[in-house]
Amino acid sequence: MLQTRASEKPAFEFNHSGAENTQVKVATISEARCSLSSYNRRDFFKVTLLLEGESELNYANRSYPVTKPALVFTNRIVPYSWDPVEGTVEISGHFCVFTEGFLQSGIKTESLKDSVLYKVGGEPVYFLNEEQLHYLTAIFIRMRQEIDSDYIHKYELIRNQLSLVVHEAIKMQPANAYTVPVNAATRITKLFLALLDNQFPVESQQHETALKKASDYADRMAIHVNHLNAAVHDVTGKSTTTHINERLLKEAKSLLAHTTWSVAEIAYSLGFEYASYFNNFFKKHSGITPLAFRKTL
Repeated sequence: MLQTRASEKPAFEFNHSGAENTQVKVATISEARCSLSSYNRRDFFKVTLLLEGESELNYANRSYPVTKPALVFTNRIVPYSWDPVEGTVEISGHFCVFTEGFLQSGIKTESLKDSVLYKVGGEPVYFLNEEQLHYLTAIFIRMRQEIDSDYIHKYELIRNQLSLVVHEAIKMQPANAYTVPVNAATRITKLFLALLDNQFPVESQQHETALKKASDYADRMAIHVNHLNAAVHDVTGKSTTTHINERLLKEAKSLLAHTTWSVAEIAYSLGFEYASYFNNFFKKHSGITPLAFRKTL
């Protein structure tokens, strides 16, 4: 069954008994294993080879009708959803879910998050001719076979095969048959709110919030910050900065309540350069200092 919402967890569970097999999983779309119960959703990228079935991919502020075999790149940073077309054959194909670290040694280029294959302004859908379809299908089948094999170097082999898939896409001209939904402001706002939510929860003291201000979100969404601010205000009645500050405050209160981290550690994990900046922010928006808040719990 095709995954239909980016907010849903992939239908797979990584085996945490080894270090590397927690970084990649290859499967056919029809497989049903266990639910993925524990992972950092921001870390995972996905490449899907769609063979049969018709659907529409809503990716960032664009919609792509996928009516023929295609290679599709999606990730947890850019919210997306699949809408299968009713009355068509069941979706079939293969996919690979992997971390940036898994592929890093295979493709020594810019960060995958900034790659044309995965960034918001990039094209996620690549339609295939017969030769490309045959070539990529063979690679996915080999990767699927290797994932369950006992070959000691199987993850190195899968990494190389995955690199071939990515390089094949880079060589292609991406599909440009997309449409911008009529209510662009609503979709932009939903994308902004999803990107904001994907920054959290903070899971370690070494985490640093990547998107800190409105312009950071606008850059990720490949739109002008004024366009973002206008869309968010029109739809929600609040400014982009207000949404960011409210979410930061909510996460700060959660960390103060549910961890033993120091105020400085919390400040750093939330993207504040100095603890004093965080103290001023927290007091301005809550009326008390972080330590005073913690004592009330």
